[in-house]
Amino acid sequence: MKRILAVLGIMSLASAVAAQTYPARVIRYVVSDAPGSGLDALARIIAEALSAQWGQQVVIDNRPGAGGNIGAEVIARATPDGYTIGQIATTHAVNATLYKTLGYDLVRDLTGITQLASVPSIAVTPSSSQLRTIADLVKAAKTQPGALTYASAGTGTCTFLAGELFKRQAMVDILHVAYKGGGPAVTSILSGETSVYFAPLSAVLPMVKQGRLQPLGLSTPQRLSLVPEYPTIAEAGVPGYQFSCWYGLVAPSRTPPATIATIYSAVAKVLAEPAVQKRLNDLGFIPVGDKPEAFTAYIRAQVEAFRPLVKDLPQP
Repeated sequence: MKRILAVLGIMSLASAVAAQTYPARVIRYVVSDAPGSGLDALARIIAEALSAQWGQQVVIDNRPGAGGNIGAEVIARATPDGYTIGQIATTHAVNATLYKTLGYDLVRDLTGITQLASVPSIAVTPSSSQLRTIADLVKAAKTQPGALTYASAGTGTCTFLAGELFKRQAMVDILHVAYKGGGPAVTSILSGETSVYFAPLSAVLPMVKQGRLQPLGLSTPQRLSLVPEYPTIAEAGVPGYQFSCWYGLVAPSRTPPATIATIYSAVAKVLAEPAVQKRLNDLGFIPVGDKPEAFTAYIRAQVEAFRPLVKDLPQP
């Protein structure tokens, strides 16, 4: 018994020493979406600030596809030493039930570091579209069921859930068109390839402000002070509609707690920086920054919260 305790003591000491010297080399920051997406934009802001704080490069590794599962599996299978971290989103809590088989288990194989931010959705159409309001969209969809299309970043993603929820509550038939990530979905709506996109506000706000996309409504219960001129979808024609996504930072589940605490402390400082907060707010993100144990518990709760909704969706 004494020998076992001694070994455990040595392991604990080694973990503490490693945390004190962390990071000693480049950190890989896995993003389970394509460049140009909201998830990617958030990651690049956080990675840039962490690089400056640590004096070590934090490199973005985009791994889009399969509704975010490819990136999440890369994180889950990485060496649990703190040198591979990554972002997950609401979609991963959905995927835990939506997919019959996955190469990772969200709850078992990943541990939370912090919820970085939440972000509402905004329904947008191409600037050339005749659909200028939510009322226009509902009327057109009811007049020609299945003729309109909505883009998503993939089945099970936030953009998919926002669109499906809209269809149910507005009682309309709009055809789902899945893309391999948020970037391609944005391209589709910009080009007019699809009719509407229920996008994370952070992913399209600059394009809306530039007049390249037409805003129809926000998924928030009340108007946002950031863009008070944009109506909510609820007030614009679909009463009770409400939806938002969350984005969080995770690591492989066996990453030493001391290392997790070190990363969390650094990220918390980043999220508290006024310059970072402004950049996030300008993109439509609402910073969060909860503690590792709280975010880990939140991930589990989200999996259970989405389970009743997901069981009625077709498996991808």
